[in-house]
Amino acid sequence: MSVLVDSHCHLDAGEFDPDRAAVIERARAAGVQFQVVPAVTAASWPKLREVCQQAPGLYPAYGLHPMFLAEHRAGHLPLLREWIERERPRAIGECGLDYFVEGLDAEAQQTYFTGQLRLARDFDLPVIVHARRAVDTVIAAIRRIGGLRGVVHSFSGSPEQAAQLHRQGFLLGLGGPLTYERAQRLQRLVREMPLEQLLLETDAPDQPDAAIRGQRNEPARLSIIARHVAALRQTDLETVARTTTDNARRLFALPAA
Repeated sequence: MSVLVDSHCHLDAGEFDPDRAAVIERARAAGVQFQVVPAVTAASWPKLREVCQQAPGLYPAYGLHPMFLAEHRAGHLPLLREWIERERPRAIGECGLDYFVEGLDAEAQQTYFTGQLRLARDFDLPVIVHARRAVDTVIAAIRRIGGLRGVVHSFSGSPEQAAQLHRQGFLLGLGGPLTYERAQRLQRLVREMPLEQLLLETDAPDQPDAAIRGQRNEPARLSIIARHVAALRQTDLETVARTTTDNARRLFALPAA
């Protein structure tokens, strides 16, 4: 099978501290040669950088996640600019909007999200977007800033929203939720969407596929996601692997394997 790219994996998470090297090795054995590792808070950036230096094929993205709003400060946006200038990551993120979790101030989320979109435009970098119960608002922000490209990870929106994002230059990240029997709408979307708009992801250690429900997820499980996509689209696994990897290479400027 062609090389796979895990376009969204939190390899720096504490859940991987006991066996991170083994996790990376299992991913390689499963064909996952590249992983994009997005940040969630400014405090996590140094560890994330260190983790991505431990093995080839690990690429950091620096950003401020909306679910960690309580840990963000106004000074973190200019600090992020400094990190981008110095570290030259392949993407900015994870950033975005979350209107599902109660108690997250919508206006403050918008401030951090818009600031990161502007940085992505200024540095001509793709942006990794979290959009939960907020896809329309995310699309509006992307249009307002303009000149952007990126991925909406763990996409759960409608075909119409997917088409709008495609016109704005955004891909869709899909992972474990796709494998659950109840995910009929998402599965229908995967059957109909252009394969050129799809990225594979695990969001490990979160969002395990149905076969390991309730357990720690890891990037080696990406091949399971690829097989589900191939089955849904009634195509061969090689086509899914090759096309999604090409999509990821273009978006994140990844090298050949």
